Amino acid sequence: MKRLAVYCGSATPSDPRYVQLAYDVGKALAEQGIGVVYGGGRLGLMGATASGALDAGGEVIGVIPEALVGENGKGGEVANRDCTELHIVKDMHERKAAFTRLSDGFVVLPGGVGTMDELWEAVSWAQLGYHAKPIGVLNAFGFYDGLLAFNRHMAEVGFVRPAHQGIILDAPELAPLLDLMRHQAPITPIVAMDPSTL
Repeated sequence: MKRLAVYCGSATPSDPRYVQLAYDVGKALAEQGIGVVYGGGRLGLMGATASGALDAGGEVIGVIPEALVGENGKGGEVANRDCTELHIVKDMHERKAAFTRLSDGFVVLPGGVGTMDELWEAVSWAQLGYHAKPIGVLNAFGFYDGLLAFNRHMAEVGFVRPAHQGIILDAPELAPLLDLMRHQAPITPIVAMDPSTL
């Protein structure tokens, strides 16, 4: 894994553990020689992830839609011009396609609606065979306990096929999560399945 897309919130929660977590993840990835591909903003957990990686001398590639660039400190996330590379794209669809194209996998830190959108699209694309890259959820502080339980519930009810129940990998700390991602077994996408078994 030479580069990982890091999905996380652009907000700054009142609990400082979340921002510190994001900084530490960026730093740890850089120290392992893993480049960070992220949303290109300088605020919240996104900005902290980039700062951690940059402070450790790592590669940081930001991908941000035009509408979120912001000018003179007004509007949007305000693009992080300190990135190794900053790609300004047309919209969110191009942004997520770039995340997938530029990275070798996805690490999901705590975040809100945008982070959920990115996570579930990555999972859906893996199911369909649009990519075969590992997806890791960093369940720090139990933040994703409910989401992981809901994912198990979808599988139990029958909305997630047995072949796809291992797409989302999770761990409470980064090191074991990266280990899981490096050793994930190949997933059989829907397009490669026997239609009679779907």
